[in-house]
Formats: sequence, structure tokens, C-alpha cells
Amino acid sequence: MTSTGAIRVLVVDDHTLFRRGLIALLAGDPRFAIVGEAGDASEAHRSAATTQPDVILLDIHMPGVNGVEALAGFAEVSPTARVLMLTVSEDERDLAAALRAGARGYLLKTMDSDMLAAAILRTMAGESVVSPEMTSKLVSAFQSRQSEAPAMPVQVDADPIHSLSPREREILACIARGASNKEMARELSIAEATVKIHVQHILRKLNLSSRVQAAVYLTGRPG
Repeated sequence: MTSTGAIRVLVVDDHTLFRRGLIALLAGDPRFAIVGEAGDASEAHRSAATTQPDVILLDIHMPGVNGVEALAGFAEVSPTARVLMLTVSEDERDLAAALRAGARGYLLKTMDSDMLAAAILRTMAGESVVSPEMTSKLVSAFQSRQSEAPAMPVQVDADPIHSLSPREREILACIARGASNKEMARELSIAEATVKIHVQHILRKLNLSSRVQAAVYLTGRPG
């Protein structure tokens, strides 16, 4: 973040008009500071190495190296940056590929500005975010991966879901639906801080690193 607490954002999209419009939109919000822009992966990697952004908004379908392929490079040059895919693609294969490659979220360009801002803030708070329209496709993404390989990386031995308390199972089900911490707190009539603690416990018990992995874990279980 900047000295004023603004979140440092790098915008990567090969469509100049969309990229400039997004930059203008975020630049008008004091919570964000645009530190760079790029139209392709090579330029984006150089910018990320120089600016060390907090969040990278990354398109998937770009000429040359696409967004998913570019993720490994960002992990090398700017390892603390959270990468959010911002795309028009509703293809479950793109969703699965992006999450497996390390993206912290998958957002559609059709979302409104308030939802985008909220997604960035949730990512900075340690959450993984997926556009509501894509949440149900996590199941299909998991099934597609199962047909390609024996196991998803998020699977663990001996099904530790049995170690979760009844409340933690409720929280896990909410995560699989794409609910935010605030929504879960309201639905379950508990404090948002309590939800955060439950989420941390769930991830630890299931040996997972993100809410997206937790959602894939639950939706991919038999029965």
C-alpha cells in the first residue's frame, strides 16, 4: 500500500479503451492508487517488478502470452501481489486454469464498479473472490480436472471434513455458495469476526490455502 493506505493496483489488458476506462474509474476512488498499466504479459511483468503492486487486475485472453500463462511470471517478479483475473470469459476451463495457476480471484468485466472495488478490498483482506455467476461452475471445473488427472491439488488424505464442527460445516457450505463473511454473519446470526475465525480454522483443518480451494473441495466431494 501507499503511505496514505491506498491499495496499489496494476491494470493489465490489451484493449486500450477498456484499460484506460478502468484506470479512470479506480483513480477516482481514494482507496486505490494506479501504479502501472500494460497491454501484454511482457510489459506487465516489467511493470510489476518495478512498481510491486498490491493487486494486479489481469485479462485472460491477450496476444502472445495469455493471462493464465503470465501468472507464474508475476509470482517471480512480484510475489506478494494478489492477481485477480478480470475477463469476459465465462468458460469453466478458463476459471479452473486461472485458479490452479494461482489467481486469487476470477471476476467478470460485466460487474459494476462497486462490486469490483469490494472484490479488491476482500482480496486484500485475505479472501479469494469469484463472480457470483461463476461460483456454480466451480463444480464443473473440479469435474473437468478430475477427468484429466487422478486428483485435484486441494484434495487431502482421509477426508478431514470429519474434523469440522457442525458450525464449521455450515460456514464451509456458505463458502461454496460464494457468500462473503458479512453475508454469512447475517445468515447465521453471528459476528463477522467470528466468521473469519471459523474460516481460518476450516482452511487449517482441511490443509487448504484459500476460500476458492475450500469451495472446490466441498463441491467435489461425493454425495
